[in-house]
Amino acid sequence: MVIILIGVSGCGKTTIGIELSEKVGCLFWDGDDFHSEANIRKMSGGVPLTEADRTPWLNTLRRKIEQCLDSGEDLVLACSALSRQSRDVLRGNNKDVRFVYLQGSKELIGQRLKDRKGHFMRSDMLDSQFDVLQEPDAAIVVCITQSPQEIVAQISGELRLAL
Repeated sequence: MVIILIGVSGCGKTTIGIELSEKVGCLFWDGDDFHSEANIRKMSGGVPLTEADRTPWLNTLRRKIEQCLDSGEDLVLACSALSRQSRDVLRGNNKDVRFVYLQGSKELIGQRLKDRKGHFMRSDMLDSQFDVLQEPDAAIVVCITQSPQEIVAQISGELRLAL
């Protein structure tokens, strides 16, 4: 199974992804690690990505997901996947890809971004993320006001993962 944690920057995808993958005993990948240098420069400069910028990145992630599924490896992937189109690319036609939406208010996430150090995503780009966000219809929705442990427990319970 591939579990994709989705949501705007600062919602906790990496933190939750690492903890969930450790509890389940599977791979964890951060989608940010697969961005091109051009995409990182753009975001670091405060310029939101376009669909054209995202397409090669999403296709790379899709190939990686397929490799995991083909080899029988479970994976937790942190990836914004803010639009339906992005999620469709990542899922393909595979029922073994599940989405978990880490949902939170702009105010809470904005504060988290201001407090975060060493990440290329600037806090002043949060509005652009919420502008692009299309909340998913087919996903587990988790409120990020809970502790990471509570969030992992909710996800594992809803997916019936053995922890």
